[in-house]
This record gives sequence, C-alpha cells and structure tokens, in this order.
Amino acid sequence: MNRGEDFDLMATRREAAMFYGLFLRGHPVDVLRKDIDVPKETVQKWENVYRNDSFRESLKRLYYYRKQVLAIFDELVTNERLRPRIQ
Repeated sequence: MNRGEDFDLMATRREAAMFYGLFLRGHPVDVLRKDIDVPKETVQKWENVYRNDSFRESLKRLYYYRKQVLAIFDELVTNERLRPRIQ
C-alpha cells in the first residue's frame, strides 16, 4: 500500500488547517492533538472486533490519514512558535 496515494493531500491540509485555526483561537494544543490522533491501541481493538478484511483496510487508511493530519498540524504549530513576534 502506498500511503501517500491513499488520501487527498489537500484534504489532510485543510483538516490540519482547521485544527490550527482552533489552536490560534486559544484551544490547548494537547487537546487538539488528542482530537486528531487515533491511538494505535484503539485501531488494534477495532481490528479484534471487526475481522472483515475490507474494514481492516479502511482502518489502516483512516489511521494513516489521521497521522498525516497530525504531522501537518504539528508542523504548523511548530512554525507558529518559531515565528518572531512584532512588539
């Protein structure tokens, strides 16, 4: 599976930008990260309950999509923190 082609790059960027906007409005970054992320343990629990191969493939795509959104969000937050402030 080529993870880079499984989802629309612009969709991940738009979603990350939406969460970034919430960050700029004062929402705590750690709470936003939890909202974006799907912990591996959660995916493993779903896989144990839903044994359908098609569903498992969807879970993998969902997992990698959310990780991509999280990576983009983290990059935006890091860049914001490094940006010089005008006083």
